[in-house]
Amino acid sequence: MNNKRNQKINQVTNSTLIIGIDIAKRTHYACAVDDRGRELSKSFAVHQSNQGFQQFYIHLHQLMKKQGKKDLLIGFEPTGHYWMNLAAFLASKGIRYVIVNPLHVKRSKEMDDNLQTKNDKKDARVIAKLITNGYFSSIRKLEGIEAELRQGSSIRGSVKKEIAKVKNQIIRWTDRYFPEFYTAFKELGKNACAVLKQTPLPVDLVGREVEELITFYREKEQLAYPARSKIAKLIKAAEQSIGLTEGVEMARLEIVMLIQKYELYTNQLETVNQELKDMVEDLAEFHYLLSIPGIGEETVIDLLSEVGSLKNYQHPRQLIKLAGLTLRENSSGKYIGRKSLSKRGRRKLRSLLYRAVLPLIRNNKVFHDLYQYYITRTNNPLKKKEALVILCSKLLKVFHGLSHQEVLFDGERMRQDISVFPA
Repeated sequence: MNNKRNQKINQVTNSTLIIGIDIAKRTHYACAVDDRGRELSKSFAVHQSNQGFQQFYIHLHQLMKKQGKKDLLIGFEPTGHYWMNLAAFLASKGIRYVIVNPLHVKRSKEMDDNLQTKNDKKDARVIAKLITNGYFSSIRKLEGIEAELRQGSSIRGSVKKEIAKVKNQIIRWTDRYFPEFYTAFKELGKNACAVLKQTPLPVDLVGREVEELITFYREKEQLAYPARSKIAKLIKAAEQSIGLTEGVEMARLEIVMLIQKYELYTNQLETVNQELKDMVEDLAEFHYLLSIPGIGEETVIDLLSEVGSLKNYQHPRQLIKLAGLTLRENSSGKYIGRKSLSKRGRRKLRSLLYRAVLPLIRNNKVFHDLYQYYITRTNNPLKKKEALVILCSKLLKVFHGLSHQEVLFDGERMRQDISVFPA
């Protein structure tokens, strides 16, 4: 119990100078304490620039010499992206740094002076004192392909959000000027985009022949196979359209701009996906994880980008805690409260697992049978959503096992290893 905490506390010795830093965009504040939390200097500013970092480095050595310290441990909150430049500088100087949970800092502030006061100098002092008690985590620096996957996955997420945003804007446009458009085209494919760019309004279609439009779209948009039946259906819908007829010139300009943005983001998404796929193809771990029926390439890529190599984790419980899937209990005395998810972990990882489990129970016989067992068992049957969460943890354990044992997924072996299934 608390072995990890004891190991962290033991890293702070009498010869250790501890620096707590409150991260900001332009000016950070740092506070120096000893192993018992006693302040060794007043909080001082550290400017976010090369000159500021160099002055900070000189000041650290002056403090160590003055206080007779041999070791140095620096900690800060991972505030946005502002901490990354400072962390890179410290790493280049061979100085060890750790991170402190922002929630711990928030909850500990009043313990410092029994006031709700919040300022940069106080936060730096609170962070430094949390480090002395072992409330910190070490950062595993992402390098090589892991860093590329993390960055690529982040870019893909941003592009997907932009695509969803533009899609909603296009739907809003069609609802106003051509509400009947989606009776012919269900999705925004090449044909639909070509029609909206060249003949976006009902008035552009009324009185036109199908063959005439097909030839027109081939010339303007280089469509190899225009959808004849859909175009015919759209012409009929245009004859009875209730779309707006005012402000149409600017409406034409708006829809062309929206379609161009949609095509741009779609092409960017394809490029990012291909780059990510090319990167992970050479990873043996990727193929082990992808061997699970019902798990796709995108899921595995996002998993590896979020947690790195699963071989870095000694036990699957570490992954479960990282995802925030551990249970928290609220009990006192005779009162026994219900257990619920802690949700103290990576929200993206938790969302990724939940989205992966839904198709998994449809395409993987073992996971489907396990899901059915959880929701139909005689003793304490689970609700459907509870069973899905349990399967998220189970999926992490399977991922961890495949990665460490370097084997492909074997459904029958998984069935044998789970006690709920009959032998």
